Amino acid sequence: MSSYVLVLNCGSSSIKFAIVAVNNGESILSGLAENLGSDNSTLKISHAKTSTSYSLPANCKHESALSSINNILNEYQDLKQKVVAIGHRVVHGGEIFTQATLIDDEVKAAIKNTSHMAPLHNPANLSGIESAQLAFPALQHVAVFDTAFFQTMPKHAYLYALPYELYKTHGIRRYGFHGSSHEFVSTKAAELLNQPLEVSNLITAHLGNGCSITAINQGKAIDTSLGLTPLEGLVMGTRCGDLDPSIPTYMQETLGYSASKVNDLLNKSSGLLGISELSNDCRLLEEQSKNGNELAQLALEIFCYRLAKYIASYMVASGPLDALVFTGGIGENSSFIRQRTIAMLSTLNFSINEQLNEKMRFGHAGFVQQEASHKIIVIPTNEEWVIANKAAKLTLASGEQ
Repeated sequence: MSSYVLVLNCGSSSIKFAIVAVNNGESILSGLAENLGSDNSTLKISHAKTSTSYSLPANCKHESALSSINNILNEYQDLKQKVVAIGHRVVHGGEIFTQATLIDDEVKAAIKNTSHMAPLHNPANLSGIESAQLAFPALQHVAVFDTAFFQTMPKHAYLYALPYELYKTHGIRRYGFHGSSHEFVSTKAAELLNQPLEVSNLITAHLGNGCSITAINQGKAIDTSLGLTPLEGLVMGTRCGDLDPSIPTYMQETLGYSASKVNDLLNKSSGLLGISELSNDCRLLEEQSKNGNELAQLALEIFCYRLAKYIASYMVASGPLDALVFTGGIGENSSFIRQRTIAMLSTLNFSINEQLNEKMRFGHAGFVQQEASHKIIVIPTNEEWVIANKAAKLTLASGEQ
């Protein structure tokens, strides 16, 4: 009999969830509760190619939303009875968590203690955990951390050139995020290359509203672009990525911005949205770019240029490269972003097959390079499957003890 895991991804005002088949990663039922805490909270459930929408009570919080989700899942008893665990995506595990773990009071306290490093994510993750434990008290709950995959990075890659005391006392270092995605696509890339992951040297680029790139040597993460928080590195939908560290101080001291305003600007008003003055949606920017919108063109050019520079630099960390992997909503579906980025890397023996590149989207995986090029692979990510697998294995192991 197939077993299933309920995977929860709780944001500050949303809950994304799916019941995932452990054996093949198929999402049997999925849903999204959004606008939590507002007057128009909604819940959408998708199952067997049909979708149903529900209105949630005004000012609905995580606890009430998860209770509503539980009540609706009661309508799918045959499926619900096969759920063996609940897997929670947790953004930041600091240096405490190097792998998935069964959740107890000590784990919850540790997640709370790392919230200062992911203030937009960890408090929401923790709220979701506590609410889910009330809604699903009979199931084991497992935390799967975005940062765990990157705990193999060497010190020379994860330390900043700051006084060492800041790392020793306050844990200020690069941690990395999107770990479940990079883990999934690196495993799939090794399969497509027909070689063990343990001998594979890869560069994996997760491109969506949030973006990150990771260098993988011999199957292990060696470097990654996101840092202490999910702000460093590549240009993203609304996040700036790398910038001169003096700019926030300049905005505060010269422009009179508050620390809060600077933080909001860098996280919510920058990136593709900030440059284009139009949108953080890459699809709209590509459409407007074709229509001659110069700021849309500029935003996409900066996005690709920054990505190409990172790919080139990460060839130092990866070692002799077996493949470059594109994933995430943009990485999987934007043939333009892939083509433009690869064009900037022609001197490093990257060249794209335009026909294959155009066909590779909407859930398809495969190679898109020309014959003489480094391997270039497009792989749809499945973070939920990674979380489901880890949750099921831990639950099974704890049941055997």
